[in-house]
Amino acid sequence: MKTVNLTINGKAVTVPASYTILDAAKQLNINIPTLCYCAHLGSDEINKPASCRVCVVEVEKRRNLAPACATPVMEGMVVHTNSQRALKARRTVVELMLSDHPQECLTCPKNQYCELQKLAVEFGIREIEYKGEINKFPVDCSSNAIMRDLSKCVMCRRCEAVCSKVQTVGTLTGYGRGFKAKVGTASMIPLADTSCTFCGQCVNVCPVGAITGISYVKKVWAAINDPSKTVIVQTAPAVRVAVGQEFGFAPGVPVTGKMVAGLRALGFDKVFDTNFSADLTIMEEGNEIVERIKSGKNLPILTSCCPGWINFIEHNYPDLLHIPSSCKSPQQMFGAIAKSFYAEKIGVKPEDLIVVSVMPCQAKKYEAARPEFAPNGVRDVDYVVTTRELCRMFKEAGVNLANMDDEEYDSPLGASAGAADIFGVTGGVLEAACRSVYYMLNGKELEGEAINFHEVRGLAGIKEAQVAIAPGKTINVAVCSGLGNARKVLDMVRQDPNRFQAIEIMACPGGCINGGGQPFLHGDAGLLEKRMKGLYSEDERKVIRCSHNNPDIQALYKEFLGTPGSEKAHHLLHTKYHSK
Repeated sequence: MKTVNLTINGKAVTVPASYTILDAAKQLNINIPTLCYCAHLGSDEINKPASCRVCVVEVEKRRNLAPACATPVMEGMVVHTNSQRALKARRTVVELMLSDHPQECLTCPKNQYCELQKLAVEFGIREIEYKGEINKFPVDCSSNAIMRDLSKCVMCRRCEAVCSKVQTVGTLTGYGRGFKAKVGTASMIPLADTSCTFCGQCVNVCPVGAITGISYVKKVWAAINDPSKTVIVQTAPAVRVAVGQEFGFAPGVPVTGKMVAGLRALGFDKVFDTNFSADLTIMEEGNEIVERIKSGKNLPILTSCCPGWINFIEHNYPDLLHIPSSCKSPQQMFGAIAKSFYAEKIGVKPEDLIVVSVMPCQAKKYEAARPEFAPNGVRDVDYVVTTRELCRMFKEAGVNLANMDDEEYDSPLGASAGAADIFGVTGGVLEAACRSVYYMLNGKELEGEAINFHEVRGLAGIKEAQVAIAPGKTINVAVCSGLGNARKVLDMVRQDPNRFQAIEIMACPGGCINGGGQPFLHGDAGLLEKRMKGLYSEDERKVIRCSHNNPDIQALYKEFLGTPGSEKAHHLLHTKYHSK
């Protein structure tokens, strides 16, 4: 590997020739502020258009200041990151951005998480030096999931990069010229009218409040305080290993019991677990896998738990819509069972039972609002709040998870097997399915280490493997996360329909642990690894690790659904997807 020697702020350093000044400075623990620069977790893509100029540095023998994020290192280069000239230029850049930025920090969804706000604090900016016209754009809330306020856009183009390069959706692009230039949709049409999948990765990388999730927190508070409503809540698998991050817990530590206690403290009538319906999903999807493998039809079967991925196939691969599982996602299965079985059990009308979901995802908001999930005009899931929004609800109510004693989920929609916990990480849904498919095909349990399908684990974007579903019988599977990787795998299926028998796809790189509603990772890929390990630890600590052994799931079938794939199960738990 070729290396070069350079000096930064009087310190010598040797780095690979492929490095930029920013990369080299990091080796010396020298901080250079950035805004447009962004390393995308779960991919090799890095956004470095050098458009913001916040990272400019002074290079000796160079006439102009250099953007550190995009300037390659050179042999003998001498760099000054904190010269008067560089500091003055950075300050001017930030002041110019602030001059065309709404002064709404106190009410902005990114307040205290805004990188422009952070830069203004670090640079000691106390007044707007440059006054004049300010851009104003209408706010787009058309999608029920993601809100765009282009008045706050700073043209960093991070959202465009993650949408086009990582997710390959291509919904966002630079639009307009000069003072009016912003990143938007083609012809500035509403987001709901585009091919957006609402995965929320753009929300995760936006440094300001230009792209945020649409919040239903006020409506949730109103429902909790409405005596005529019974309000229950479900919590997704990935939430439990991320919510503690905002309350001083080490990254990835599961805080399941404390989260349950916190939700009760907020006033929810019952606290249930989406893990319960994840087990239910495996019963239905596992049955579907067995039927398709035996018949040899409509293979490979594709998982359908992730609404962002489902939006993607509806827009981009309508010719393959016959192969995804017809199962609803665990969120929607929970809502359907809550509004039927549970509502009947407690004597409450479905319209008076409010189902709230706590999800790591923005696309779940869009999914809950899909018309097919509102039979007779009553939505299966009424409101979705993200992990970040739940953290704010806790803080608003003065609930500190660090001070809560562990509590258990309510019954009968709260018990789950370990297999359900790993739904939150890439490979987890397929592994959970394989555990139960093995039993369904053979009538006997996997024992010892055989229950762990290590070949589908890990954060790699695409994993291909052979997994055993019976003694001496294997199937070819693929696991992918990130929609750019989904495109690659689906192109493989188009070219060779017999290459795989089962495929798991998640829209977000790494899976739900990196969902568009999770606490921000701040560029630390190690946090993703810790969240993954936290979910596997939850699986391993449970006595019951296979979905088909969950006694509450067994009781639900015996008392209400009959058998997996029954007429009632199909009516409540399955759906169809449509070309868009």
